Amino acid sequence: MNVCSVCGKGAMAGQNIRHPHSGAWATRAPRTKRDFKPNLQSVKSAVNGATKRVKVCAKCLKAGKVARAL
Repeated sequence: MNVCSVCGKGAMAGQNIRHPHSGAWATRAPRTKRDFKPNLQSVKSAVNGATKRVKVCAKCLKAGKVARAL
């Protein structure tokens, strides 16, 4: 799954909006669905005394919320 094992950050839905520079804006800017996915990294971490591979977002890695196993 695309979910951070530390903070629980997951994919969010949104829209792509095109902005052509001619015509009425509301009719010329169609919207299509898209996903915003978290920047997940696979990291070896100490979980309950055992070394496991977990998926962690880059923000949690940078903040030092993960105890990395050597």
